Amino acid sequence: MQGAYEVSSPPQHETPRFIAVEGPIRVGKSSLAEVLAERLRALHLRDPEDNPFLEGFYRERPGAAFQAQLYFLIERYKQLRDLDLAATANRTVVSDYVFEKDKIFAYLNLSDAELCLYNDYYELLREEIPIPDLVVYLQARPETLRRRIAKKNVPMENHISDEYLKEVVKAYEHFFFHYDSTNLLVIDTSEIDFVDRNEDLEQVLRRLSEPVKGTQYFLPLGSASAD
Repeated sequence: MQGAYEVSSPPQHETPRFIAVEGPIRVGKSSLAEVLAERLRALHLRDPEDNPFLEGFYRERPGAAFQAQLYFLIERYKQLRDLDLAATANRTVVSDYVFEKDKIFAYLNLSDAELCLYNDYYELLREEIPIPDLVVYLQARPETLRRRIAKKNVPMENHISDEYLKEVVKAYEHFFFHYDSTNLLVIDTSEIDFVDRNEDLEQVLRRLSEPVKGTQYFLPLGSASAD
């Protein structure tokens, strides 16, 4: 895809300085964040991928869910805390997560007692976290995500059940239905494949070159199967 996302002319509106891309597993958030970061010559903030407790969680080992969740919470906090946007006024940051996503999974995976302890840590840390200027929420149907998981073929992810995947999608939809912390663009990716098809990617990038105010929705024309 080299060259497919070159900027031919600068956008006619002020580019958000802090953009976060979100969505469930294998929706393409890291791929889109990487493209945006290169396109905008921005710092790409990557969601931690080396969680040592994640395999245990996928294999349903006792206690692994809480360990994995706390690890993600602390690592995301450290990354976001270190952003000094005021000191680097000309720098753009593109993140492939929002800090609040941590709580989505905490409510899905933790027991009541674990959740109480987790919330104590969450509330202490979130006060120091900057809020994005724009959040891009990528949607996809569970069956689309299942096909993408199979295509990617990461061994740990093969342990994700269809029921859990549906719960994750539902939790994301509920969270972003009520989200009002900043400008939000919701993109349905079920009928496109912007990771492997440049024409689909260009659709998304064209929309992202336009301003977003409040909550807005974008349904790209399907030029390819999501397989």
